[in-house]
This record gives sequence, C-alpha cells and structure tokens, in this order.
Amino acid sequence: MFENQPKGLWALALANTGERFGYYTMLAVFALFLQENFGFATGTASTIYSTFLMLVYFLPVIGGIAADRWGFGRMVTTGIIIMFVGYLLLSFPLGGGTTAILVMSAALLLVSLGTGLFKGNLQVMVGRLYDEERYSSRRDAGFSLFYMAINIGAMFAPTAAIAIMNWAQDSLGISPADSYHFAFGVACASLIVSIAIYYAFQGWFSHVLEGESKKTEKAQVVDNLTPAETKERIICLCLVFAVVIFFWMAFHQNGLTLTFFARDYTQTSSTGVQSMMFDVTNLVAAIFIVYGLFALFQSKTGKGKSLGALIVAVAAGYLGWQYAKLNGEVQVFAPIFQQFNPCFVVMLTPVSVGIFSWLAKKNMEPSSPKKIGLGMLVAACGFFIMIGASIGLLQPDAQAAAINAGEEVQRVSANWLVSTYLVLTFAELLLSPIGISFVSKVAPPKYAGLMMGLWFASTAVGNFLVQIPGLLWGANVQLIYIWAVLAGICLLSALFIFSILKKLEKVS
Repeated sequence: MFENQPKGLWALALANTGERFGYYTMLAVFALFLQENFGFATGTASTIYSTFLMLVYFLPVIGGIAADRWGFGRMVTTGIIIMFVGYLLLSFPLGGGTTAILVMSAALLLVSLGTGLFKGNLQVMVGRLYDEERYSSRRDAGFSLFYMAINIGAMFAPTAAIAIMNWAQDSLGISPADSYHFAFGVACASLIVSIAIYYAFQGWFSHVLEGESKKTEKAQVVDNLTPAETKERIICLCLVFAVVIFFWMAFHQNGLTLTFFARDYTQTSSTGVQSMMFDVTNLVAAIFIVYGLFALFQSKTGKGKSLGALIVAVAAGYLGWQYAKLNGEVQVFAPIFQQFNPCFVVMLTPVSVGIFSWLAKKNMEPSSPKKIGLGMLVAACGFFIMIGASIGLLQPDAQAAAINAGEEVQRVSANWLVSTYLVLTFAELLLSPIGISFVSKVAPPKYAGLMMGLWFASTAVGNFLVQIPGLLWGANVQLIYIWAVLAGICLLSALFIFSILKKLEKVS
C-alpha cells in the first residue's frame, strides 16, 4: 500500500493533515462557542455554522479559477497565510459585543477564503504527481492514503480542543467562554506546522509546479484535448458532481439526524467490551493492530515482519490492560459517536487499498466510476441498518416528550449506530478519495482547478440539503421513513452512475 508512491504524496499529505487538524479543532467547539460566548440562540448559531460550512466548500471554486490563472503553488501558500490570519483573529478574546461579532465575521470569511485557495488546489497537485507513467496505476491508492492522512487530523482534533480548553480553565483561571480562544490558537499553531512541512519538503513535488516560478507569468498548461473531448470530460464530471451532492446529503447526517438518534434513541451507558470503543485510545490501539498485521503479512524482510509482530503484541497488550481495568458502566454521550468515522477511515484505508491491489493483480479491479457507484450502494446499506434499528420505536416528538417527562423510553444498543458508521465509512472510502482521484485524472488540464473546485461545490450543496432529513425529523415523521428516504436517494444515485458507466469509463 505504501510502496511505489511518489515522495511528494507524503509531503502534501502531511501539510494537509496539519491544516485539517487546525480546522477540525476549531470546528469541534465552534457551535458551542457561538452560544456560550455570544449567547446566540440555537437557530442563530446553527445558521452561522451552516453558512460557514457552505463557504468553506463553495470557495474552492474561486480558488480553482485563481489557480488556473496564477498557479496552484501560489494559491496554496496564499491560502495558508489567509487562514492563519483568520484563526489568529478568532484566538483573541474580545468579549461578546458588536466588535467581537464583526471580528469573528471577518475571521470566518478569511478562514473560508483561505481554505478555498488551499484545499482543492493542494489536491490538484497530488493528482499531478500521478501524471507520470510510472505512478499512474497508483493514483486511486495514493488518494486513499492522502484521504487517510486528513482523517488522522480529524480524529485527534476534538480531544485537542477539549484538552487545551480544560488546561486554560484549570491552570490559568480562564472563563469557559474565553477558553475557546485557546482552541482557535491551536489552529494557528497547526498552520505553522503545515506551511513548514510544505516548504521543507517542496523539493519532493516541485516538478508539478513547473511554469509557476515567475510571479507575472501565467502557469503553462499542456492540453492536447480537442474542444469536443474537453466538453465530453466536463459533462462527465458534472454528472459525477450531481451524484456526489446526494452522497454528502446522506453521509453528513452524522452531525444531524444520526446524532439526534444517538441522543434520543441510543442507550446512554455501556459495559464490558462494548464500552472500550468509547475510549479513543482503544480505537488507536486497534488501528495499530490492523497496520501491524499488514506489516507482518506483507513485509518482504524479516525485520519488517518482526516490527509488525511487535506492534500487534504491544497494541493487543494495551487493550488487554484496558479491559482488565474496566469497572462498572461507562456513560455514553451523543457527541462521542463522531469519533468513529475518522477512526474507521484510518483503520480501513489499508484494507480498502489491499483489496483493490489484490483485484488489480488479477485484472479485476473496478474502474473509478464503478467504485463511485458501489459507494452509493454501500451507503444505502448503512441506512437500511438504521431502518432495522428503528422498527418499533416512537416517533421523534413522542420520544422527546417522554424523555422530558422523565419516563422510561425504549433505547437500542449503540452497536446499531457504530455499525452504520462502519458501513458509511466503507462507502466514503469508495466514493470520496476515488472521486477526487477521478476528477484529477479526467479534468481538462486548463480547467483542473475549476473542476476540483466544483467537486467541493457539489459537497457544499450536499451539506445544504442535509437539513431535509432534519426537517422530516422535526415534522415528526416515523424514523423508518426518514432512513428510507436516504437509502432510496443512495440507491437511485447508484443506478444513475451505472446507467452512464460506459460514458464515464470512456473518458477515464
């Protein structure tokens, strides 16, 4: 999995990991900050939060257009600088008055713009690493590894935010409202690390930036496509973007209806082995076991195999020690379920890459468009699990009323939700990194930045549509119908992809 990849992948992946760590550290506490620091109502805080997310995913369109004109390397660097200024403004405790609101608004615009310049363009640079013939067959695996690195940052970000806030409150006597600014300061520090990595290892990927060295010169792009071929590729990409909208609409229910289900319908305590998965360190140990096993069975040297065996033994020993310490029940809070998706991404990436590498050796590996269609089918399976979990449960209003009245209500095992997150992560690994890989490969060279920007714009539209199942929840629709809508959307999207599969495979 890690072999035969261009060195530039690791430099760009680590630079992106640093940036994502800062972003998710900020995002983990942002909604709470809006309410505690400014006293905003839930509706107001939600509107600000969702608007910020929309901008984060729409502005890569502008970033892509700018990169097509002035160069990807310059836009990545500019984006990091702009983001840093934005996070720096957020890190100043200015109270909850008008001035603080104006500064926060300016900061959010800067973070959004900086992300728009940085995120998509860095991924275009990753794609260009695989334009060389010797790496072309490793493109999908490379983007899977790149995507895994992003999720490493996401996995630890909430813990970092909470830890720095607790430290500020306990050691410095900072008020809870002001302690949020320390979390935003962590985001600033992460960007310093990110840009340091980017420049320290620039020699590993500088060849993809050829033609961008002169500040006044537009980057030179080699484009051997005819106008008809360019049009065909753009049409195919737009069809994929349309499907991606509905994937993210379904997938990002993890922050909305799936969280509501965790809060209102899932058991609030856990015991035994099940309780261990609510400690992120245990999940990290499980990740080490997976990677250790791959090293044990795939390494070509005795030293590599021995290292793999040692990793497995140490991680397994840690889990055994953790199990021996178990005593009584562990409380399960709804937000804790947010840790499973990034953990599963990191854990399952080598499994996914290994499966497709094995299929490739047998000339049976599905094409990138087919993987996207399979991803939509797998996502539908995730919501069928939720249908099974919801059979016989009260409607949302009735359940909430019973909880508020202090009545005993029926709650289901946490395993239902964890299983759903596991299946949705498989879907994500089939669709998201593979989709980005497909865009980087198919996009006409002179529109590469714009096309990658439109990938993120489709994600933004999907994020906007996330509210639809939430509205159904608020309208007191039966749970099985809410999940059925999401499963149905995923199934229809899969059928659409398979109906145009030959067209998509032709351009790829």
